[in-house]
Amino acid sequence: MEERRLSSQPLNLLKKIKDFTRSLLVDLRDGRSPVVSIGRYKNYCTDTTGNCCCSSNALNGKDILSLRKECHARRIDVLLRVLLIVQKLLQENKHGSKRDIYYMHPSAFTEQAVVDRAIHDICILLQCSRHNLNVVSVGNGLVMGWLRFSEGERKYDCIKSPSTGHPVPVHVEEVKDIISVAEYVLVVEKETVFQRLANDRFCDKNRCIVITGRGYPDVPTRRFLRLLIENLHLPVYCLVDCDPYGFDILTTYRFGSMLLISLTCLNKQMAYDAKFLRVPEIRWLGAFPSDLEKYQLSQQCLLPMTAEGEIINISLILINHILGRSILLDIPFFISDKRKAEAMLLRCYLQHEAPQWRLNSYDLSVYSSHDRSELEIMLNIGLKYEIEALSVSSISFLSDEYIPSKVQAGAHI
Repeated sequence: MEERRLSSQPLNLLKKIKDFTRSLLVDLRDGRSPVVSIGRYKNYCTDTTGNCCCSSNALNGKDILSLRKECHARRIDVLLRVLLIVQKLLQENKHGSKRDIYYMHPSAFTEQAVVDRAIHDICILLQCSRHNLNVVSVGNGLVMGWLRFSEGERKYDCIKSPSTGHPVPVHVEEVKDIISVAEYVLVVEKETVFQRLANDRFCDKNRCIVITGRGYPDVPTRRFLRLLIENLHLPVYCLVDCDPYGFDILTTYRFGSMLLISLTCLNKQMAYDAKFLRVPEIRWLGAFPSDLEKYQLSQQCLLPMTAEGEIINISLILINHILGRSILLDIPFFISDKRKAEAMLLRCYLQHEAPQWRLNSYDLSVYSSHDRSELEIMLNIGLKYEIEALSVSSISFLSDEYIPSKVQAGAHI
């Protein structure tokens, strides 16, 4: 009964798992040391000429693992343990989180980062995304607006009350029967802005769908957004804070999550999975540094860009290092605003896929006669501000004027 309910994709993955393990056993039987080849993928570099070959679809070398090296044998051991758990999830048509998997063998895995790396390796070996393994994340996202859909047996009818928030579904692969009369999708960085729009009944007055990932978006939120755009073919806009971290969140939606960082695996690329989550159609609606002059924001609303990293986050890393623990952050490590902005300007994908974000915007004449990006303007003036600062003149300014006027005028990048 359980087997009959499996779709062709899980069955295909189970066959790949069986073939992979069989090949290792054949090597051992014939007296050969098994070798595991895991491809490496690279999302971006700092070559701004546009001549690089970074792509989540293209190999950027391979890790060749064998039992002859202790560190390789350890990595293979963990990979096989996690693969066995994934096989069982697929066979029983069940789902589990990365944390669930870690607690099945905590003494063997030693830390969460080890499990995360193994899952990443398995995705590359089987040529699939993490959700195909039935490994899911806890959803943090919210959605409201002119939308109706089903997740398994559960029905979501946001249209009945367009300005009421609903949780983004976790099992996005089970979402079906998507119906909408919306004219566009709006992604907002923070829950506070989402709730402001809900309180103002923004979706009652504007035929749209509003989504938030509550900061850096999790996998279900990004998958759900991509599913909506693929099915509804609507324009999609993103509203983030006017600071380097807001811009980084914007790029996470468009290009995928660039990095997972741990003390044992610094700058680990998660490029392979990014291609399943990115939304290349997304447009930057604001907030822009050039909005400072246009909307005459007061000095009290502005904050200086930091020149040094956040002390509390550095302390957290040092404390864990002293205690002998390694931690995995689901968001990029906090560096100074200026350093982060400078580093982002060098990312090659801005040249490849969004040169308008790096080169010039819709109206920069108030700042310079030379073409400068909004990010460069931010660096030049050394100031940042939150989305909520735009509501200093009126609490409903975002809902009543800022967003509708920008969408209607096409004032996006």
